[in-house]
Amino acid sequence: MIRIDLRGRTLGRRELHDVLPRAELDVEHATATVAPIVADVRGRGAAALRDLAERFDGVRPAHLRVPPAALAQAADELQPAIRDALAEAIRRVRAVHASQLPWGGTVAVAPGARVRQRYVPVRRVGLYVPGGLAVYPSSVVMNVVPAQVAGVGSLAVASPPQRDTGLPHPLVLATCALLGVDEVYAVGGAQAVAAFAYGFADDEDGVVCEPVDVITGPGNVYVAAAKRLVRGLVGIDAEAGPTEIAILADDTADPDHVAADLVSQAEHDPLAAAVLVTPSTALADAVEERVEARVAVTANSARAATALAGTQSAVVLVDDLDAGLAVVDAYGAEHLEIQTADAAARAEQVSCAGAIFVGPYSPVSLGDYLAGSNHVLPTGGSARYASGLGVHAFLRSVQVIDYDEPALAAVAEQVVALADAERLPAHGEAVRARVPEASS
Repeated sequence: MIRIDLRGRTLGRRELHDVLPRAELDVEHATATVAPIVADVRGRGAAALRDLAERFDGVRPAHLRVPPAALAQAADELQPAIRDALAEAIRRVRAVHASQLPWGGTVAVAPGARVRQRYVPVRRVGLYVPGGLAVYPSSVVMNVVPAQVAGVGSLAVASPPQRDTGLPHPLVLATCALLGVDEVYAVGGAQAVAAFAYGFADDEDGVVCEPVDVITGPGNVYVAAAKRLVRGLVGIDAEAGPTEIAILADDTADPDHVAADLVSQAEHDPLAAAVLVTPSTALADAVEERVEARVAVTANSARAATALAGTQSAVVLVDDLDAGLAVVDAYGAEHLEIQTADAAARAEQVSCAGAIFVGPYSPVSLGDYLAGSNHVLPTGGSARYASGLGVHAFLRSVQVIDYDEPALAAVAEQVVALADAERLPAHGEAVRARVPEASS
């Protein structure tokens, strides 16, 4: 891993943005590649989806919508240990996300004048589950559960077809079955985003996929580019980039824990970012030694080694933990671990992170599966303005205004005064039609 030595330097946020490592994600360039794909799906529907599956996934699906029997079979063949783990993950994620439901309160701003905040779920959502370098049943849980908790009435899942079956991975299908999701499509990549945005009819199977209102789920740069192209027609969660971990650690941290966590994120993708921020050169040295040892024996060694040696990963040396906090706040990591003597207090000082993992026994991999938190999180520094996936992504806020006649009369003159000041006299006249005595 490269080293960035910031000791003895006082840098502002702009300067930190310039020196800190970050994975390159050229969504703009990918958009040019994806635009014809999106247009093809919009124009030719199911025929385009089959052609694109053959081109990108190496298989022409016999069924774009997964038959119910395939979902049932995947659930029946699920290994008991995996079934139990998924069931517990679902339980915990559902419990945490239930706490996110907002309170739709009513405010009496004056006698007879009430404004009520009402939260309404979107009608229909499309949830994407990637299937490239790994299989992600956990992403099914993380996308489906918040939508269900929000009260969304219609949910559809899409995941790439496997070359040998023409269907999504059995673990994805089984997880959908456990969650009661029966509308699942064997469609991957940018074409899945387009299919959800525009809908399609499959004459071969007599299946109609209705357009959705919101699309969520992680994916590669082409999925991100497709989301950018359909944003505005539908809502999206984010343009997700490569996964990233930052760890703020002092000399009380166990270097083997730190190394294990860096490698665990690096195995996701050759572009994954792994950043250690520490004032301790002794810890940095020990971590690098253990990273090398772990990479040599891990199953995804080549992938992890590429990620850790890339320009997006680094060990950042700082003068002290206060300086380290400034660094991780500027970085705005998707996943931020705090492994310091005062981890809980330090975590409260962080303002920019997708999720914060406190202390030696809260590794990121726990959050990926069973913490109860959501693992669909903002990447690329977008944590400074964006949140992780949650119930809020599937709810709309509607304000309900209920004034009686005396309440309107009490503010009629003020409404007219403001309408006239803005040179919108018809606004005031709409009030005078109800309160004739309101002056201008």
